[in-house]
Amino acid sequence: MIGFDLTDEQLEYQKMAKTFAEKEIKPYAAELDRRPDTAFDWDIVRRFAKANLLGLGVPKEYGGMGVDMLTAVVVAEELGAACIGIMGAAGGNWLATTCLKLIGNDTQKKRYLPLCCGENANLAALAVTESEAGSDITGIKTTATKKGSYYILNGTKTFITNAGLAKFYIVFATTDPRKRHSGLNAFIVDGDTQGITLGTVVDKIGLRASQVGTLIFNNVKVPAENLLGAENTGFFIAVQTLDMSRPCLGAAAVGVARAAFETALAYARERKQYGHPIIENQAISFMLADMATEIEAARLLTWRAAWLIDQGMDSTKASSMCKIFSSEMAERVCSRAIQILGAQGYTRNWPVEKYYRDAKALAIYEGTNQIQRMIIASML
Repeated sequence: MIGFDLTDEQLEYQKMAKTFAEKEIKPYAAELDRRPDTAFDWDIVRRFAKANLLGLGVPKEYGGMGVDMLTAVVVAEELGAACIGIMGAAGGNWLATTCLKLIGNDTQKKRYLPLCCGENANLAALAVTESEAGSDITGIKTTATKKGSYYILNGTKTFITNAGLAKFYIVFATTDPRKRHSGLNAFIVDGDTQGITLGTVVDKIGLRASQVGTLIFNNVKVPAENLLGAENTGFFIAVQTLDMSRPCLGAAAVGVARAAFETALAYARERKQYGHPIIENQAISFMLADMATEIEAARLLTWRAAWLIDQGMDSTKASSMCKIFSSEMAERVCSRAIQILGAQGYTRNWPVEKYYRDAKALAIYEGTNQIQRMIIASML
């Protein structure tokens, strides 16, 4: 039986997320977008922590909310509608905690997951990407050399969300670069470990409220017990983690597109040309109709991918589909919103130009849309 009604509990989470987004994110979005990328606002983290949103998917036994994936995407849409840049800090946590929740042993979960939960929650981060290992993670050059009861990490990670801010990182490194995917491993690395330094903080066109930067690992000593899963299974850990995270990215795309659409719709109802609101012009009304249709379609794709995950079913193809469609839909909708507002849309007096700059990133990170198409094609 197919149904599209959220449960009472999911509706409560949706209401909570919407209230939080309107009160704790939206009022600060424009201001933080104008700040330098290096001026990270820890007050935002404290607001997320107070609402326990940094531990959204962390099981309740470790202090998190313990929500299922469908509830998580409902929450992600509301946060994305307020500001996906500010949401980025929480998104970095969700990636790291998802990986730890899926693969970590009891000791690792008990030690690290509570760090991301409650009013004193910390940030965490997933460190995969390198300058020559973005889409092709099998090209990772960061090395992990076993010495007694430790691994020694050396290398550089780029475009890491929450770089320099995280209490701990999930770092992907190889025991032998010649082995490609069969040499990859994932390690839990404490953020204050000697040998970790923050390199360049990226100056981005969008998502400016989040901190993305370079991490340098110089003879970083990691206890062997911080290895996630079995040795040389890091490739499968990364794939599984990203499959689980993409529906939330898709939902964030739905959120930002919805915000752009609602702004354009309100403007079209008020703006008059030739003595009539511009929404009465077919050219404008048809654009709005297309925008509304695509947003609804993207939402249903994200819900289906989330539902598959909650049922314990294979979600790889569905997660890639929702990531492609939602991110590209968001870019189209935000572009049309600018067009509907005309010259006003091209100014910073209205938020649609920010929505467009933020939305562009969604087709790039957590696996480019070109890579998603390769994944889907391989499963057809």
